[in-house]
Amino acid sequence: MAGHSKWNNIKNKKGKEDAKRGKIFTKLGRYIMVAAREGGADPEYNPSLKAAIDKAKAENMPNDNIERAIKKGSGEGAMDNYEEITYEGYGPGGVAVFANCLTDNRNRTAPDVRHAFDKFGGNLGQAGSVTFMFDRKGIIAIERIDSIDEDELTMFSIELGAEDFEASEDGYEIITTPEDFNQVRNGLEENGYQFAMAEITYIPQTTVELNEEDAKKMEKLIDMLEDNDDVQDVFHNWEN
Repeated sequence: MAGHSKWNNIKNKKGKEDAKRGKIFTKLGRYIMVAAREGGADPEYNPSLKAAIDKAKAENMPNDNIERAIKKGSGEGAMDNYEEITYEGYGPGGVAVFANCLTDNRNRTAPDVRHAFDKFGGNLGQAGSVTFMFDRKGIIAIERIDSIDEDELTMFSIELGAEDFEASEDGYEIITTPEDFNQVRNGLEENGYQFAMAEITYIPQTTVELNEEDAKKMEKLIDMLEDNDDVQDVFHNWEN
């Protein structure tokens, strides 16, 4: 994680999601439905559902929407048969890219994802072709404000089970294993800390810099993938 700050990505992602609020709610509703279907409707006993709900609340998704998605996923309404699929490949300049999808029709999703890669100078690869280049970690980002004592936050995070802690001009990044993420997040939340981001994600082991032309193509590739209703998350190792 050293040297790879996520603050620019956090700000860019938030700006994009604010502009696509309805589409984000559709994706989050699908995410919640699948989590409820696979692990039950009680978030206290279903960590995947709790994570989905927390993500939805972070995006200001109305509680009514969240409840409807849980009920639909737990059998109180018709639900399409969504499946999770990951598509992997390389973008312009050799950037490793993969997209996690929830789809009810892989014959629709696969060509759409392939088209996005092809259109912007990338190529879709085989399963496992790039995910080995990423580590699955929990990241909790807290903005830097005067009321937060850095040493106190560092020690408290480590006591809760954090794996790593990084400070920058913008704020603090607390890194956890996926297994310890809920424990650390809940402990910080109970002590009044507010998060700019809190999610289990994929962190690249190495990053790739792009020239101006390839950077523009990469931005368009990410936008096209994220604009697809079937694509839940896009991960890459572009140093932007």
